[in-house]
Amino acid sequence: MPSSRPPQPAEVAERIEDVDVATEMQGSFLEYAYSVIYSRALPDARDGLKPVQRRILFQMADMGLRPDRGHVKSSRVVGEVMGKLHPHGDAAIYDALVRLAQPFSLRVPLVDGHGNFGSLDDGPAAPRYTEARLAAAALALTENLDEDVVDFIPNYDGQFQQPAVLPAAFPNLLVNGASGIAVGMATNMAPHNLIEVVAAAVHLLDHPEATVEELMEFVPGPDFPSGGIIVGLDGVKDAYAKGRGSVRTRAKVSVESLGPRRTGLVVTELPYLVGPERVIEKIKDAVTSKKLQGIADVTDLTDRHRGLQLVIGIKTGFDPNAVLEQLYRLTPLEDSFGINNVALVEGQPQTLGLKEMLEVYVDHRIEVVTRRSRHRLGKRRERLHLVEGLLIAIVDIDEVIQVIRTSDDGEQARTRLMDVFDLSQPQAEYILELRLRRLTRFSRLELEQERDALKAEIAELEALLASDKLIRAQVATELDAAAEAFGTPRRTLLLNGGPVAPRSSSKKPVDLQIADTPCRVFLSVTGRMVRADIDPEAPNAGIVTPTRRSKHDAIRSTADATTRGHLGALTTQGRLVRFTPVDLPSVPGNSVQLAAGTRADQYLGLTSGEHVVAIVSLEGTTPLALGTAQGVVKRVLPSEIAARDEIEVIAVKPGDAVVGGALAPDDAELLFITDDAQLLRFEASAVRAQGRAAGGMAGIRLGSGASVIGFAVIPGADAAEAVVVTAAGSAGALAGTDVSSGKVSSLDEFPPKGRATGGVRAHRLLKGEDRLVLAWAGTEPRAVAQDGASRALPPAGAKRDASGVALEAGVAAIGTVVR
Repeated sequence: MPSSRPPQPAEVAERIEDVDVATEMQGSFLEYAYSVIYSRALPDARDGLKPVQRRILFQMADMGLRPDRGHVKSSRVVGEVMGKLHPHGDAAIYDALVRLAQPFSLRVPLVDGHGNFGSLDDGPAAPRYTEARLAAAALALTENLDEDVVDFIPNYDGQFQQPAVLPAAFPNLLVNGASGIAVGMATNMAPHNLIEVVAAAVHLLDHPEATVEELMEFVPGPDFPSGGIIVGLDGVKDAYAKGRGSVRTRAKVSVESLGPRRTGLVVTELPYLVGPERVIEKIKDAVTSKKLQGIADVTDLTDRHRGLQLVIGIKTGFDPNAVLEQLYRLTPLEDSFGINNVALVEGQPQTLGLKEMLEVYVDHRIEVVTRRSRHRLGKRRERLHLVEGLLIAIVDIDEVIQVIRTSDDGEQARTRLMDVFDLSQPQAEYILELRLRRLTRFSRLELEQERDALKAEIAELEALLASDKLIRAQVATELDAAAEAFGTPRRTLLLNGGPVAPRSSSKKPVDLQIADTPCRVFLSVTGRMVRADIDPEAPNAGIVTPTRRSKHDAIRSTADATTRGHLGALTTQGRLVRFTPVDLPSVPGNSVQLAAGTRADQYLGLTSGEHVVAIVSLEGTTPLALGTAQGVVKRVLPSEIAARDEIEVIAVKPGDAVVGGALAPDDAELLFITDDAQLLRFEASAVRAQGRAAGGMAGIRLGSGASVIGFAVIPGADAAEAVVVTAAGSAGALAGTDVSSGKVSSLDEFPPKGRATGGVRAHRLLKGEDRLVLAWAGTEPRAVAQDGASRALPPAGAKRDASGVALEAGVAAIGTVVR
């Protein structure tokens, strides 16, 4: 029986290759690893985005999902991205979209989400239930894509084009951070404050040789979306220098009264990516296992209006501060964040420090601005060429029409126009396509104006492209604009404290209280506070000296206390805020540097525009004296103000503000110095002590339009050595940027007068000067710039009404030395 199998070819070509398994596995694994590293897990150092994030933002921009338009279903965005650009599943795309919209994950969210996009303790709703559109900041990352600012590459099937990197108008890698696990490597980058990062980038543009230490003057540390406190900056310094480090973060907790004879801890900010439910669970576990004592209850009062508020009740008889230390040790109220700055640079993963990340971004923006300028220059040259051809035609439009009418076809008309009017082919084509209504006299005027404007723009662009300095200045201007548009104040408080006690698995509670020892608290003229601990057993106890002159070491005010005692901070709004120095950054008493301090307004939680002008002891009977910009003086007894945490010590009128204050016994002298160069000196005993509700009394009689810029209390023992420092300048100059002249005079040069009089002249103004911009009185003066750097002052000995001598540029404030 014949076979039913079809006939086979005469020669069957069998191809079998022997491949070494180890070689094949090695090659396949390397391909997989490269794909994960380059195409999925690591961000590009230029725009700070992973490929899926970049594709989401680009596709949403292409779909027109701008902030001024309505939201669309997240499913639609996921479908468009998956179908056109991203060759992976919808779950990965939606997870990336959700993170871009979470304000607790990103410092500057890039997607405006509508619906349930999750929380730190719960996941988001399904994409069919949520909606999304681009946030305003995302437009800054995707702008100018149509102006050849970046290269475009094919998508996974070659049908569409996508940008290889986004233009990124701000340093997104530093601002929003990144996290990802690749093959053999991972990245975990902390978010930062946009305003601070932009300031560092601008500084690097102007000073390419800047060191990491100089850049840290602008970017002192991470700024987490959830706020919190960073304790100790050694890990931050390591991360900024080497690309790797670990920082210890703490929740922001306050001890508050929860009712009669009941105290509790109120948590208002948590460490980055720590949710309240996780904290509650850990507290319950620690209480159940007898590791944690003193906890009565835990209540989560978080809502949209009050924000995060976790209330921890403390049992009667337990010290809240001691319980808080146990909570830090045993629960996520204290957590660590490991920084590992790994990103792609020219397609290769690299570990980057602060300067390297900024350099990559700055170089990218320089290239973007250069390419955009070249593109715009080409477009404007093309348009100018067409406009000039059209103006030639309008001059003799009748002949143009005649040439066109007598031509057989468009090709002949174009050729004859080129020959008759000496036009180029693009110009002739443009004239042939011209609408008749453009032939009016008014249109000719418009064209001439357009021609002139185009020539001016071309000249500007040519000058810009010819100068690296102008390119850098343009980049800096655009960075400043982005910071102004999207920047917000710092949320995370930085405390340059000592080492944090290690976590322990011991069941026995550990007492981590700081000993209540003597200390001295300093307030610098730049608004930083620091605590100098004094060992009462050491020789020369109580003597505090700096080891060397460093930034911010010009003192506005000093007060002695104990670490768990209480001091009062007098603010510009006339409030006295009671605080304990226990949580202030601490430095040894023989090595005081104010640069290690923390911002006083942040530490005390002051309102915007409110600043600390003095810190005072609340012990004893010496009255507190203060002066305001409108010339009001007041003395208040400590017994009137020591009982409450916050109290108004003077009712400040609208437009007025407290300019200075200090403890003032009866034998001290009070000084007012005004911006019209008048100084008044009188005895403190001339101002009777008043209650806190009183509004004060007249201190100095002001001239028309004048205000007080300096108020000082000179103890009787310091009067012989005290000096008066004045600096004159122009009212139109920015503070601290243009001080023309200054002088240092002995206080003895100024005769005492009665309270509420007009004082004597303290400085003779030169040509170009119209007011005093700085004034200070005391012993051992020290001047600083806006960044806290020391500045030189003229020698003492000038007459009271003499003019000043030229000062070093950039004097912003004057204080005294550390002592």
